[in-house]
Amino acid sequence: MATAELSELDRRIIRETQAGLPLCVDPFGALATQLGELPSRVQARFRALLGMGVIRRVAVIPNHYRLGYRYNGMSVWDVEDAEVSKLGTLVGALPFVSHCYLRPRHGDVWPYNLFAMLHARRREEVTAHAEQIRVLLGASCRGSDVLFSSQILKKTGFRMSDSRQEVRECSD
Repeated sequence: MATAELSELDRRIIRETQAGLPLCVDPFGALATQLGELPSRVQARFRALLGMGVIRRVAVIPNHYRLGYRYNGMSVWDVEDAEVSKLGTLVGALPFVSHCYLRPRHGDVWPYNLFAMLHARRREEVTAHAEQIRVLLGASCRGSDVLFSSQILKKTGFRMSDSRQEVRECSD
């Protein structure tokens, strides 16, 4: 993978948007004003950063706790390897699954290879959703568990500091 050359404007855009775009009608206009740049130039650099893969995506990430979805369960499944990709696609398409992915097993300690994050307003709903997944997986499911969240952790990903050299991973 090639390393991207970032201009000073690119670095300023990244630093100013690490916590998200401004929440307003014209976020790129607000960002341009904040940076003292033309909106068209900021948008062009943003598109270039997306094209280079420096920025992976621009997306809305709702706060599910504020929406009333306070019960979170990571459902883990031991699914036959020959079926896991096909079944994982079906599980990931369920409306109550926010994340679904394959992970390697770890011997007898961790037999699960399919993970699906479930959110609900009540713990019983999470359990009911897990049961729906169990039915969908059928005979290909050899075991499962649901791991409920015990505290809220804020995820932030990579952060670029003011230094040109330093990039660090943070968990605020």
